[in-house]
Amino acid sequence: MSKTLLFLLLLMPGSLPAQDRHVDATWLHRYLPRLNETKADLSSATCHYKPMFGAGDADIRILRSVSRFGEATLDAHGSCQGVLYDRDEEIYFVLQGTGILQYGDGTLPLRANDFTYLAPGVKHGFANNSSQPLRILVMGFKIPDLVALGAPSQLPTQQPTQQPKIVNLDDVREETVQGHPTSVLYKLLVGPRSGKRDAIDEAYVVTSFFWMNFAPGGTNFPHHHETAEEIYLVIAGDGEMVAGSGMDGVEGRFPAKAGDAYYFRPNCTVGFYNQNKPGANAHILAVRSRIPLSNTED
Repeated sequence: MSKTLLFLLLLMPGSLPAQDRHVDATWLHRYLPRLNETKADLSSATCHYKPMFGAGDADIRILRSVSRFGEATLDAHGSCQGVLYDRDEEIYFVLQGTGILQYGDGTLPLRANDFTYLAPGVKHGFANNSSQPLRILVMGFKIPDLVALGAPSQLPTQQPTQQPKIVNLDDVREETVQGHPTSVLYKLLVGPRSGKRDAIDEAYVVTSFFWMNFAPGGTNFPHHHETAEEIYLVIAGDGEMVAGSGMDGVEGRFPAKAGDAYYFRPNCTVGFYNQNKPGANAHILAVRSRIPLSNTED
């Protein structure tokens, strides 16, 4: 009788622990205006950080190469804590305002639409030297231990031998990219150290940081990246974001507007369709980074 009871219990719905197993999402969505400030290593009384993905976000465990992706807002004449990462590379993009990049013992001016690449090993931070808010998009990426870094960096108290390159978005030419529709124009901002096509080619893990300008009705076509994760941040415009697979197993579409941010895991469908209205261009900042290959089997 006890064997019969055990058999019936096994057949009951919900009796198997495996049914409670958590399944990680293949993509994540955040809406920047609704995010809350979270304390981060760069935070101060005048420097406020909102995480979209990575450090400070609840789903940080899903990410592989991205360590942080968020917005830092500095009060008038405010400053952030200086940070130093031994094996993280970073990209800063100024969304609004003017300020100063503090790099080692030196400083460099920043203005709206400036972007820069920061290699690991040098203490850095930024400050607001104006009476208006300064908003900076902060992106960090983990460099695997198996990747050899360049020449040893200077100590934090020393002046680095090479200052970071700062480029303004307006100074980068728009162009079509082979294999992509002509309805989208690209600005290639940051790429790998082996590359020669981007405004700054110095990255170890980042394969592409780029700006997309979608013409009315334009699309970059849904696609996949087998060994990379990607993030899209809608800067302006309205359209439909493609994230994962829909009923057809190819693409799921979701309304998207300025402030929407999407993270895509490797091999997740990614793409964007702009609305088809006269003069309705859409602009997206995107970054793609290479993931380390796993040694474990599924």
